[in-house]
Amino acid sequence: MTIRDNTIASTGKAFLWTALGVLGFSGSLPATRAAVAGLEPATVGLGRAVVAAALAASALLATRSRLPPWRLVPRLALVAACVVVGFPLLSALALREVAASHAAVVVAIAPLATALFAVALAGERPPRRFWVASTVGAGAVLVYVATSAGLGPADLTLAGAALVVALGYAEGGRLARELGGWRVIAWALVIASPVALALTPWPADPAAVPASAWLGFAYVSVVSMFLGFVAWYTGLARGGIARMGQLQLLQPFLTLVWAALLLGEEPGPGAFLAVLVVVGAIAASARRGAGSRGGGQGSQPRIPARTAPRAGGYPSADGGCP
Repeated sequence: MTIRDNTIASTGKAFLWTALGVLGFSGSLPATRAAVAGLEPATVGLGRAVVAAALAASALLATRSRLPPWRLVPRLALVAACVVVGFPLLSALALREVAASHAAVVVAIAPLATALFAVALAGERPPRRFWVASTVGAGAVLVYVATSAGLGPADLTLAGAALVVALGYAEGGRLARELGGWRVIAWALVIASPVALALTPWPADPAAVPASAWLGFAYVSVVSMFLGFVAWYTGLARGGIARMGQLQLLQPFLTLVWAALLLGEEPGPGAFLAVLVVVGAIAASARRGAGSRGGGQGSQPRIPARTAPRAGGYPSADGGCP
């Protein structure tokens, strides 16, 4: 197998992992919407971290994972603040006021924000074509929501949630290159668990909460808060934060499907036109141009080769998942 074949295979795996993460995340807003119908937003936003932390701790113990180096703990704490506490809490508060389909397109600015943070934090330098495609894709979903439902007061909260989660995505993608994809979210959950456990207001009468609310809570706890991030961070580590992050542009439209199927919401017909624009933007940003062969500033982030585990028992980016 040639070097080119290895690169194509690695890129394909990166896209697959990232796509699985996006698929898992796409159900988060409808599940949160269902959960906050019977539970307090703080219960949904913070309680999910308690459940996911138990799963994460079990996985870390089962794999006999060593403690992360102390130098990485502040960065893990930042990821925890963003994706374990910040985004879940802000989105749960907003979804008390707006539909999941509306929230999906507002949060669609996250991929572009992730790319901006990737440039600032990870030193990635995507080509100009990437920025044009990202702007067109993000603009398409924003125009869609503005013309179909209109912007409301909760949109500021949702925009803040998108920026917070984008920062967590970018920093988590950097850490995944050192810890491995699944260990990033696992340690972030463990770090956040004492605060989440102390602040979560559990219902006085769990039996009085509708089953649909508990099902939504279970989804965001197991899939959105843990399994989705395992796939997501693995994909970012293998393929580059900015490049793989553009697959998230598909998430709003997957969310529209789930909102229609599970919640009975009816997205407007403009979604079909917008999704064509978004898919085109993803294809344009992912395609390697001729200028990328030389490895200059216009090249896409280079995919790390498989290496032996580093000191401390942690693998390189290509050995993220067990």
